[in-house]
Amino acid sequence: MHCWRGLEDIPEGWGRSVVTIGSYDGVHRGHQLIIGRAVERARELGVPSVVVTFDPHPSEVVRPGTHPPLLAPHHRRAELMAGLGVDAVLILPFTTEFSQLSPADFVAKVLVDRLHAKLVIEGPNFRFGHRAAGNVAYLAELGPEYGFEVEVIDLHVSGEAGGGEPFSSTLTRRLVAEGDVEGAAEILGRPHRVEGVVVRGAQRGRALGFPTANVETLPHTAIPADGVYAGWLNAQGETMPAAISVGTNPQFDGVERTVEAYAIDRIGLDLYGLHVSVDFLAYVRGMLKFDTVDDLLVAMAADVKRCGELTEAYGRG
Repeated sequence: MHCWRGLEDIPEGWGRSVVTIGSYDGVHRGHQLIIGRAVERARELGVPSVVVTFDPHPSEVVRPGTHPPLLAPHHRRAELMAGLGVDAVLILPFTTEFSQLSPADFVAKVLVDRLHAKLVIEGPNFRFGHRAAGNVAYLAELGPEYGFEVEVIDLHVSGEAGGGEPFSSTLTRRLVAEGDVEGAAEILGRPHRVEGVVVRGAQRGRALGFPTANVETLPHTAIPADGVYAGWLNAQGETMPAAISVGTNPQFDGVERTVEAYAIDRIGLDLYGLHVSVDFLAYVRGMLKFDTVDDLLVAMAADVKRCGELTEAYGRG
């Protein structure tokens, strides 16, 4: 799959294509409907499929300081899109200048001049151009002038998550923030993941017999609510059942919020300096401060046992 950063990265002579545009944070099940349809139609038409997305999130440029927590960094989104069969991802730098393009100029510069769109596929609420003035109806009006068609896909998907609310990135972020990682997984179609480099912490886990990987998460990462979770630690091509702690470590009066993962029953694991990812399967309990360190150790042993049971049961399922 091609991954381009900016219009100038698109090869000269790039032919017609089927295009869909959006932030697509999380590439959740609603997004998958649109992207999957774009891939399907591209194959029918014998042309490549292209997903256009933005960096940073448009809200950060339009309203500085409002960058939402991210469900997946761009490289992870590209990986997920490749798994759906997408031929190319175009990541457009979203600058103040770019935000001021009129809807007509956006269509001409991006869809027509560079991607030579034959078909554009979007959800019904798609907006684009300066002040989000363009919508799918306007896009369809421009289609005949520029030689492309527009197909609108209803991405309405719902389930138990959020009490039956339609699936969306906003709902997923809320559930993650509340610690409902199982609800988030229903929307995403997979466990929520955070990633980053393993750094040296206070090393209290090692001293207590539960050495953890202290993950320095990427900027703007959507991190679950404080607590203990069952999940997986992914490192060096290996996926290991893990007990995951999110919080400030109140037992030792910590102040910095961290994500730490203990790879269950793995001895001598050295991950310092490596880029790893952590997948959240299930919430186990809230973050507590115990009366004694011995009480903490008893709870940690119970947590590890429970996390092992949950990951094993999930694996069998």
